[in-house]
Amino acid sequence: MTPAPGRQGGAPPAGAPAAGAPPAQPQTAAPIRPTPPVGAAARTVVPGTTAAAPPPDKAQYAPPTVAPAFQAAPAVAAPLPPPPRPQQRDLTPLAIGAGVVAGAVIGATIADYRNQRQEVVEGGRTIYTEPDRIIIRDPSGQEYVRGNDLYRFRYGARDIRTDVVGGETRTVVIRPDGSEVITVVGADGQLLRRIRRDPGGREIIIIDNSYRDPRAVGGFYVDVPPPVVNIPYDRYIVDSADASPDVIYETMEAPPVQRIDRRYSLDEIRYSPNVRMQMPSIDINTINFETGSWTIPPDQAARLQVIADGLNRAIQRNPREVFLIEGHTDAVGNDVDNLSLSDRRAQSAAELLTQQFNVPAENLTSQGYGRQYLKEQTDGPSRINRRVTIRRITPLLNGGQASLPPPPPGTAPPR
Repeated sequence: MTPAPGRQGGAPPAGAPAAGAPPAQPQTAAPIRPTPPVGAAARTVVPGTTAAAPPPDKAQYAPPTVAPAFQAAPAVAAPLPPPPRPQQRDLTPLAIGAGVVAGAVIGATIADYRNQRQEVVEGGRTIYTEPDRIIIRDPSGQEYVRGNDLYRFRYGARDIRTDVVGGETRTVVIRPDGSEVITVVGADGQLLRRIRRDPGGREIIIIDNSYRDPRAVGGFYVDVPPPVVNIPYDRYIVDSADASPDVIYETMEAPPVQRIDRRYSLDEIRYSPNVRMQMPSIDINTINFETGSWTIPPDQAARLQVIADGLNRAIQRNPREVFLIEGHTDAVGNDVDNLSLSDRRAQSAAELLTQQFNVPAENLTSQGYGRQYLKEQTDGPSRINRRVTIRRITPLLNGGQASLPPPPPGTAPPR
């Protein structure tokens, strides 16, 4: 079973790595993990750098290479509960111009979903079920959220077909130009593959999530050391409000901060913070959400233009690019609410990028992290903390190998 993310700033696991974890990789410099005082803006140093301290007048992640979000191996060995399967009505094509927001209820707040939430206890785990996602709390108290992003693909679709073959569910989204996006989900509800097929029949595998490394705890959490970062702080964690379009694009194309030694599955990337943090990120601080809301106001939506331009430029260069949009909350409220809310914020940003700026939905994925990665270290309300972050995860999915060009027409891709 996947351990759940804990809160940032918690103590790292004591003693040896969890059973099943890979051996520690040699490092050229020892990571520095400063712990900032609560209530103060973070001043941190990125490991391996000589001039990585953020400007004193700005709040920043603290520390940028965080202690593992999973505090220990899971107390219960069980597979992840499958993500909720959307009802058939959720997969009805949505006409261009109709628009949709995460949760499909415009103006809804987390309080509305709290009232619909159901709670059950199974095998020591507490599972909170909402109409479109679930939150799991392990016996250790660690929590994480799982959603289903298929409904994002309704927008602009001409038709949607769903078939079950050999226990696998294949959902085919047909677009007006005749191209298709094929999503294959296993019998346990896990995403296996996402493929784009052009009108000529040529296929490009965007995500192959069938890979599992036996060293991963529960098959999903990878206990690796924090990355050694040898680039300037403001190029490792980029503030979109201050960065030029060229810097944003360069960050979306930037290589990992250290060598990637193997492929990671999408779930390993989502639930293993030190794996994710091998890639630079862009903090979209031009958008801040109201308390309890995941709605992006129209006046802020336009601020995503430069992000969308960078994404589209990167995807045009390599159609296999995958970007993870991460949702965050401040420290106010309970953890279950915050995980659900942060996941909706991430998906809301993904939807807007597709609907308003034509970023292909299949090149985006999203995950909420609640209050785990506070940017401003405070337990009170904070607009700075109510935000989304984006990072390129393609090198993690393909093991750091150079992306190959699409196969020529008429060539059958690997299945």
